[in-house]
Amino acid sequence: MKIVFLGTSCSNPTVERNLSATAIQFDGKWFLFECPEGTQRQMMQSGVSYMKVQAIFFSHFHADHFLGFPGLVATMSMHGRDYPLYVFGPKGTKEEIRKALDLAMMRKDFEIIAKEVRSGKIYEEEKMLVETFPLKHGVPCAGFVFKEKDKAGEFQRKKALELEIPEGPLWSKLQKGETVKADGKTFTPQQVMDYSKGRKGKKISIVMDTLPNESYFEDIKESDLLVHEASFLDSQKERAIETKHSTALEAAEIAARTRVKQLVLTHLSPRNEDNEKIENEARRAFANVTVAKDLMEIEV
Repeated sequence: MKIVFLGTSCSNPTVERNLSATAIQFDGKWFLFECPEGTQRQMMQSGVSYMKVQAIFFSHFHADHFLGFPGLVATMSMHGRDYPLYVFGPKGTKEEIRKALDLAMMRKDFEIIAKEVRSGKIYEEEKMLVETFPLKHGVPCAGFVFKEKDKAGEFQRKKALELEIPEGPLWSKLQKGETVKADGKTFTPQQVMDYSKGRKGKKISIVMDTLPNESYFEDIKESDLLVHEASFLDSQKERAIETKHSTALEAAEIAARTRVKQLVLTHLSPRNEDNEKIENEARRAFANVTVAKDLMEIEV
């Protein structure tokens, strides 16, 4: 699993930072979180394939999170995309997507499936799922958890063949923990699975614009990687409260309380250009912290 920070600024881009957007690569597909202006160019520079983007997740629809969407859809269409694009976001998502595409006066050749979400599981494939939870901002806003599913164990093909279990759907059922029957015989997963080779799936949590609050702590706890906004420094806390954002110190305190393994700070105010200062503030509460830079990659 790879995560790419396509942009790391908030409110407006700078010479060093594009507006915040994050991409996760998993199982040959890309999943995009936010799509502000300039995102598709950042994707081209980083090698993130816009044609392999399976879904886009919007925390909310302030301009610095959303304005790159129509252009990205236009590029996908011009390059022959002919399969659906899933779009998820909080209340109002369907209308915002419609208005954006109408404003662009754009013809598209593929389906956009927009879904409004509030909490719980919102997207699932065989090996992964995405969950959402509400955040506290000036407008409806959502955080997300990207989870790799746990691997129960390793399927032993040789044993299955020795037992003369027909290859195909029965093998799949056994891997999922189901008991199957073939030629009058019953077979259990324990006969063909090596459970000693199981492992817990990785977990990435993404928290954008929000006032820190305990409502989402349970959702993000024990993440392998927490990506958390840090729009301001502790000295600017009054401004953070006014605009319903987090400070670097607050994000680090949350990382410590929720026992995450690694913290990456993003969505940084253009007024805070000193990455070392931001990182040092966070290290007062949590040691394993990194301040994201544009096009930075992390393997999880």
